[in-house]
Amino acid sequence: MAIGLSTYAFFWRASSRVSKPLSIEAMLEECAELGAGVFQICDYPAVETLSSQRLEKLRLRAEELGVELELGTRGIGRAPLDRYLDLAEPLGVSLLRSMLYSADHRPTALEARKLLGEAVPRFEARGVRLALETYEQVPSAVLVDLVERIDSPFLGICLDPGNCVAALERPVDVIDACAARVLNLHVKDFAFSRRDGWVGFTFAGCPLGEGLLDYAYLDQRIRPQARGINQIVEHWLPWQTDEATTCRLEAEWTRHCLDYLKTYPCDAH
Repeated sequence: MAIGLSTYAFFWRASSRVSKPLSIEAMLEECAELGAGVFQICDYPAVETLSSQRLEKLRLRAEELGVELELGTRGIGRAPLDRYLDLAEPLGVSLLRSMLYSADHRPTALEARKLLGEAVPRFEARGVRLALETYEQVPSAVLVDLVERIDSPFLGICLDPGNCVAALERPVDVIDACAARVLNLHVKDFAFSRRDGWVGFTFAGCPLGEGLLDYAYLDQRIRPQARGINQIVEHWLPWQTDEATTCRLEAEWTRHCLDYLKTYPCDAH
């Protein structure tokens, strides 16, 4: 098990909204500087445009730094999955996170079962595991049912309990439902706050340990260290008053989350 960072931990600092966006190489370097053992390049379309030489160079640099690479995309159609399987090889990636729906494809449960059943042998042949993320557009029970019906060690769940709150699923229930099939963890904390005038709530991120994520329960049920499951830090940090404040806070949250996970008592299960 390793603790790592997603490109979502660099959401603002790598975005076009800042004056000097971080490159993928700069994000990798920061992962190593902070002692993160994994860098998950997730929902980062620019990786698809990199030349084979640059992909190879990125893999070699990650190996030098002792950082494992993972990939993330959206959708389960053959084209997007095969595109990322092709990227996985030069990057030395053995886990791909995806989501059931893409921007232009929302398969039914029956169609999803067919697509995933056809995809798993291709993933097994490449030695890459596919982890489907929990999120509000697909009930967790549907996602788990798909994984259990196919029943392959190369198909499992990328567990992110916070994503399902918008569908009125309790995080602890999502954890319980998915526990046996988890291959990857996205770790971010979240909280509700009153909007101005007390007209409703905002559901957003917060530093790990300060919100509603019961990390102790998550750790107890999933046992990431015992099961060799990587924990990937993400953030839901709203844009602040200006670029400097936003970038500073994003970097502070990242350091805090890594420190929290590194010093958390190891599970003994």
